[in-house]
Amino acid sequence: MFQQILKVQTQPKRLHNITCQVETVVAQSQAETGLCTVFVRHTSASLIIQENADPDVLRDLNNFFAKLVPQDGHSYIHDAEGQDDMPAHIRSAITRTSEQIPIAQGRLVLGTWQGIYLWEHRDFSHSRQVVIHVS
Repeated sequence: MFQQILKVQTQPKRLHNITCQVETVVAQSQAETGLCTVFVRHTSASLIIQENADPDVLRDLNNFFAKLVPQDGHSYIHDAEGQDDMPAHIRSAITRTSEQIPIAQGRLVLGTWQGIYLWEHRDFSHSRQVVIHVS
């Protein structure tokens, strides 16, 4: 088993492609076959595996979530950390905080157009921790 924590400085409400960083950790683990678990240690950011070729996909996802989970300042009781906090929690709850990717021949078994993204749901930049566990 092998484990490492990635520190990712995010930009507000943006998807950050962390595929290369995860691949680097898998290579360092020297695992030929196994499973890579990626876990974000926060409740206002999430992880997704999504298309990595056309940036319009990421823009459409952001636009869809803005409509699905509005940040209007009136819809939520919890606002202790600002108007963006509860919508960020909801977005994390309906996406994922972890992903599992098989490893074969020392590499992640992702599809041709798949990338691993850390999705910042807050209005400000944050330093996020992503745990990479290879078994």
